[in-house]
Amino acid sequence: MSEASTRRKRIFSGMQPSGEAHLGNYLGALRPWVRLQDEYDCVFCIVDQHAVTAGGDPSKMPANVIDLTVSYLAVGLDPERSIIFVQSDVQEHTELAWLFNAVTPVGDLERMTQYKDKSQYFESIPAGILNYPILQAADILLYKADAVPVGEDQRQHLELTRDIARKFNAAYGETFPETDALIDKDVGRILGLDGKAKMSKSLGNTVGILAEESEVWERVRTAVTDPQRIKRSDAGRPDVCNVFTLHGHFTDKAKQAEIGSECRSAEIGCVECKKILSGNITDAFGPYRERAAYYRSKPDAVRSILVDGATRARAIAEETMIEVRDKMGLDWPSFFD
Repeated sequence: MSEASTRRKRIFSGMQPSGEAHLGNYLGALRPWVRLQDEYDCVFCIVDQHAVTAGGDPSKMPANVIDLTVSYLAVGLDPERSIIFVQSDVQEHTELAWLFNAVTPVGDLERMTQYKDKSQYFESIPAGILNYPILQAADILLYKADAVPVGEDQRQHLELTRDIARKFNAAYGETFPETDALIDKDVGRILGLDGKAKMSKSLGNTVGILAEESEVWERVRTAVTDPQRIKRSDAGRPDVCNVFTLHGHFTDKAKQAEIGSECRSAEIGCVECKKILSGNITDAFGPYRERAAYYRSKPDAVRSILVDGATRARAIAEETMIEVRDKMGLDWPSFFD
């Protein structure tokens, strides 16, 4: 019986290290990941090599990696049940990405929506922006992941990953699975506090999941609400208010319904509505802040988790690359066998 038929299905996912996680990271990725640990063999990565394509201050990268690791552990990713590691600690990621260039047409990369979106911000487009999806495909296929939890904005990249797997298999023999998408339809796209774009630190529209009460309020109070509600006495439209949408994740249904009704009748103002949301967010993440404080006080434990995770990840990656090199003829010592 093959290993694939005896092991649990495997998932891979990762997040760029930009510091502590925010609400969008939690609702769209971290919370679903925690649940998936019950069903899958999970490989969770801190994708620092992806992060370099965005530029930024290199001196902040190590701290950002540790902050994100603490966020992973605080929300319940379990190093006993999952592999948690840093991408740059497993060099096979970039090796496989380079080899995938051999089967990936440039036109496929240029059609990626995220490439088109990001390239407009560069006078001279770095090759890393174009090749980003190839490294992403290598991340996934290096572990022969059966599935990947993704948002709608990543579906196109996953389809490219599946296409790369098909092309490689056709050229060199059956090697990689066509990885499936796992989409949490109950979450959807989490908008930032501006109510316009996806929650992102680069846009400054986030709320950190490990933020203290005062910081949560300072962020939530800036959130954009119904633009047509100018005065406190104006009737609100909760259905178009992003603050009300966030209540759906942190406020019980009965209270949310009450807030919606009182908003429509102008019985509650936007400031009061935001204060309720801010309090609920603070309460919801209280246990996570406690766990984060524990891990921050145990830096050697965090280091050990990442070192052990890299060792476990590398064992899988090395096995895959032995197979890949052999099939691509990159095993010259075999000439003498």
